[in-house]
Amino acid sequence: MSNNFRETANFIWSVRDLIRDAYKRHKHAEIILPFAVLRRLDCVLEPTKKDVLGKHNQYKTKLEDLSGILKKASGYNFYNTSKFDFYKLLDDPKNIKQNTFNYINGFSQNIRDIVDKFKLRDKIIDLDEKDLLYKLVQKYAEIDLHPDIISNHEMGYVFEELIRKSNELSNENPGEHFTPREIIRLMVNLLISKDKRELSKEGKIVTVYDPACGTGGMLTIAKEHIISDINKNAIVELFGQEINDETFAICKSDMLIKGENADNIKYGSSFSKDGLPNHSFDYVFSNPPFGKEWKQDQTCIVDEYERGFSGRFGAGLPRINDGQLLFLQHMISKMHSNGEATRIAIVFNGSPLFTGDAGSGESEIRRWIIENDMLEAIVAMPDQLFYNTGIYTYVWILTNKKEAARKGTITLINATDLYVKMRKSLGAKRNEISDDQIKEITRMYFENKNHGRVKILKATEFAYRKVRIERPLKLNFQASKERIDRLDEQKAFANLAMSKKIKDKQAKLIEEEEGKLMQERIKEALYQIGDKLYKDAGEFEKILEFTFKRAGIKLDTPVKKAIFTALSERDETAEVVTNSKGEAQEDPDLRDHEHIPFEEDIYAYFEKEVLPHVPDAWINEKIRDEKDGKIGKVGYEINFNKYFFQYKPPRQLDAIDDDMNKLQKEILILLKEVTE
Repeated sequence: MSNNFRETANFIWSVRDLIRDAYKRHKHAEIILPFAVLRRLDCVLEPTKKDVLGKHNQYKTKLEDLSGILKKASGYNFYNTSKFDFYKLLDDPKNIKQNTFNYINGFSQNIRDIVDKFKLRDKIIDLDEKDLLYKLVQKYAEIDLHPDIISNHEMGYVFEELIRKSNELSNENPGEHFTPREIIRLMVNLLISKDKRELSKEGKIVTVYDPACGTGGMLTIAKEHIISDINKNAIVELFGQEINDETFAICKSDMLIKGENADNIKYGSSFSKDGLPNHSFDYVFSNPPFGKEWKQDQTCIVDEYERGFSGRFGAGLPRINDGQLLFLQHMISKMHSNGEATRIAIVFNGSPLFTGDAGSGESEIRRWIIENDMLEAIVAMPDQLFYNTGIYTYVWILTNKKEAARKGTITLINATDLYVKMRKSLGAKRNEISDDQIKEITRMYFENKNHGRVKILKATEFAYRKVRIERPLKLNFQASKERIDRLDEQKAFANLAMSKKIKDKQAKLIEEEEGKLMQERIKEALYQIGDKLYKDAGEFEKILEFTFKRAGIKLDTPVKKAIFTALSERDETAEVVTNSKGEAQEDPDLRDHEHIPFEEDIYAYFEKEVLPHVPDAWINEKIRDEKDGKIGKVGYEINFNKYFFQYKPPRQLDAIDDDMNKLQKEILILLKEVTE
C-alpha cells in the first residue's frame, strides 16, 4: 500500500462497497471511521503485543492494577490484553462477534472510552446480524496502518479526508469542515514564530488549546512547529474540546498514539460544558463552524451573559443562528490574567466582520474587543480553500499583550489572491496556499508596514455613531366620507363595539350595542364638519373639539388618536404638526439614520452632509449611547472592501460584441454537427 494519504483514504473508503446495500449512505461513515481507528490502534500495538500478553499473564494474579506495567510493555499510554488482533479474528469466522467483543474489551479503559463514543458494540452486533462483520475485519486486515508505514502526519490527512467524504454524503452544513493543513501552518506561523526568542528558552513549557478541536490538527501542527523549528526540548502541552462523537474519538485516539495526555481532550460543548474551567493558555487556535446556531446551549449562554464579565459572554450575544463570536469570547476567557501573554488565531467567514448594527450583540462584541485593544490583525484569505465550502475566510489574530508599535491599531492584510490552483480538487477545495505564500503573508504581518496589501489603521477607524435624523410631521385633514370610512380600520375605534364581558352574555350584547351607537354618533358628528381641507393640525383639532362638544360626545385619548390618524394624510405643503409644548413632531416614515465616523463632529457632519439635502431635518439628541452617554449609538464594523476595493472599468461594448459573435458561430457549428 502506498504512503500516499489519498490512496490510503480511498482504500478505506472502498469499504462502502461492502456495506452500501445494508446501510443508508449517511450511515456509511459511522461504520468506516471507528473500524479505521481500531485498525490503526491494532497496527500500533502489534510489535509489542507479545510482550503485553506476557506481562499480563505474569502479573494478573499478583497485582490488582497492572496498567503501569502494561503501558510500559506496549510502549504507549494504552494497551490490549486480548489474545486477538485483526488477523487472529479471521481464524474463527463462526465466532467473529464474540471474539471481536473479546478483542475490544481487552483494551485499556482510555481506549474503551473511545469505543463507547463510536457506539462500536451496537455496530458489531448489527454488522454480525447482516453477515458483514467478518468481511469488514477481513477488508481492514489488508491494510497496514502502523506509523512506520502511515505516519501520524499522514494519518491525520487520512482521517480528515474520510470525514470530508462523509460530510459530502450526509449533506452537512458548509460550515462543518476541517481546516486544511496549509491554513493551520499559516495560523501557527502568525502566532508562534513571533515568539521564537521566548520559546527557545531552556525548560520552556508551552500550553496550546483549541475549543473546537475536531481531529486535533491544529494542536498537533502547533506542537510540531515548536519542537521541530524552535526548541526541540520544549514541553508542549495540548488541550482541546470537541462535541462530535466521532471526531472526538479520533482526536483522543490520535493523541494516545502520539504519546500525548489524552485526558486533556474534553468531550462536549465548549459553551455549556466547558471542560477546562479556570484554565488559561499561551496559544489558542480554532476554526469553529460557520453560521451554526447555538440554541441547544442557549440557557447556559444567556445565564453567563447575564452575569456580565464574571461569565464568558459579558460583551454581548450574537444572533441565535451564528455562534462564531461566542467561540471568540470563550477563547478570550482563556487568556492569561497574570500578566503573561496569550495569542489567539481564529478562522471566521465574513459575518463577524460586519453583521449587526450599532448596539447589536455582534457590534458590541467587536466594540469590546477593539476598545480593549485585543485585535491585532485580520488576514483576508482566498476563496475555495476549504473542503466543504468555497467562501472567503478571514484569520483574526488577537492578544492580551500587544507590542508597543501595534497599540491602538489594527492591521488588515489582503491575501485573497495569494494562492495556487490544485491539480486535483478535494470537494470544494480547489485552491491552496503554497509554502512561499505562507512565508509572504507571515512576512507582511511581521513587518507591519503600509502598502497595497497591508493597511494599518487606528482602532477608531472601525467605529461610528449611528445618529437618528428626524424630519417634521406635516399633515392635512379632511372629514370626507373616504377618510371617515377609514375609522373602521383603527383598532381603538373598532374596540368601541367590542365587550370584555364574556361570561354575562346579556351585558355583553348591551355593551356592544351601545358601542355601535357611539360609533355611529361619532361618524355623524364628523360629517357635520364638511369636506374642507385643513393644513394646520392645531386649527383642525379645535374644530374637532367644538364638533364633539356640540354633539355631547366625550372621547378617550386612544379614540381621539384614531380619528386624528384616519382623517389625516401626509402633505409637504401643510404646516408642521406640533406637540403640547409647541415642538415639532417627528415623522416616523421620514426618519433616517446616519453612520458618522467616530472621530468626526456630528454637528459638523450634519451641516455638511444632511442639511443641504433636507433643510428641515434635525438630530434626535434623546438617542444616546448607553456606555459613553453621548448622542447616537456607537457601532463597530470591519469593512475590507472599503480599504482594498479597486475599481475595474466595464469592458468595451466592441469587445463584448466580438465575444457574442464568436459564441454564436460556435453554437451554429455545434447545431450543424447535431443535425447532420
